[in-house]
Amino acid sequence: MITVLIADDQALVRDGFRSLLEREDDLEVVGEATDGFEAVAEAERLSPDVVLMDIRMPRMDGVQATRRILAAGSGATKVLMLTTFDGDSHVYDAMRAGAAGFLLKDVHRQDLVNAVRVVAAGDALLAPSLTRRLIEQFCQQPPPLGPGIPDGLADLTEREVTVLACIAGGRSNAEIAHELFLSESTIKSHVGHIFAKLNLRDRVQAVIVAYEVGLVRPGTS
Repeated sequence: MITVLIADDQALVRDGFRSLLEREDDLEVVGEATDGFEAVAEAERLSPDVVLMDIRMPRMDGVQATRRILAAGSGATKVLMLTTFDGDSHVYDAMRAGAAGFLLKDVHRQDLVNAVRVVAAGDALLAPSLTRRLIEQFCQQPPPLGPGIPDGLADLTEREVTVLACIAGGRSNAEIAHELFLSESTIKSHVGHIFAKLNLRDRVQAVIVAYEVGLVRPGTS
């Protein structure tokens, strides 16, 4: 059973998401929160598998709440951000805070259900094309190479650097395998090594690292 905490300041939104999720046999809404402070407290109390977190809430916004939840937890709880429009300027901050991805609030029911399952399984929510578009929008001027580079970056092999660049370009494992003339299982192995060496949770963080260190730049494929 996948447990879910819904954090949103609008009661109608919470009720709507609860109704959609509880139609599924493998999903259970275990709690609700009306702002970031409540979200942090309830996440600590309930240890849900997934938190559906609104970005814009009173007292403490979803980005701050995400940072606190992920900093305090064991890593089992995943955060799925909610926003009303895909141009929300806080989306990039949310991904940097460690969110597994984000959804628009007008998401279709099956997409919501699938997203919760995907995130609970430890994968990133964002589709490759959406990941690329968001990073390009919110990371127009990536920081120059400097102290912020993860220590493990120098340990990547040439092939792993290539795979990381492909991830940042929005390619799926199957697409990378086709492009590099390798098997998909080999690409999965490379991705796992990249995550371990750079201490990354998912593909979202991998994309962010690739842009921040200048491996790829906005507008490049």
